[in-house]
Amino acid sequence: MSVRTFTTSLFYFVLMQCASAQTSILGTWKSIDDKTGEAKSIVEIYVRGAKIYGKIVKIFPRKGVTDPICTKCPKNDPRFNKKILGMDIIKELTPDGDEFEGGDILDPEVGKVYNCKLWIEGNQLKVRGYLGPFYRTQTWEKATP
Repeated sequence: MSVRTFTTSLFYFVLMQCASAQTSILGTWKSIDDKTGEAKSIVEIYVRGAKIYGKIVKIFPRKGVTDPICTKCPKNDPRFNKKILGMDIIKELTPDGDEFEGGDILDPEVGKVYNCKLWIEGNQLKVRGYLGPFYRTQTWEKATP
């Protein structure tokens, strides 16, 4: 068995373990602003290839903002000046035990890209963006269809 086949098999085994648990990392999650406690968006966590991604599928209305564009994204990022709705903000995470990491997350409001780690605690998704030793963790709630 090649290393690639083994790695892919291991990845899918871990995903199946997560899916069989009461709460899976996959699906739709309501992102909650850790500063205000308000719901910001619905993010769909999904598998593409052998990695985890997260795409904004709904944005909750805010005063004066109807169809936001990522004007603060880095200019060399392909998401620069693109609509935030439908945008992949979580990219290329891989399983590491009960966590998913190794990829990144974009905060489109400030245009910064951070290393990312996701894990389940109870019925909540913990989303950590970090740069070196500094980090911020949000708690997202499972979204109802």
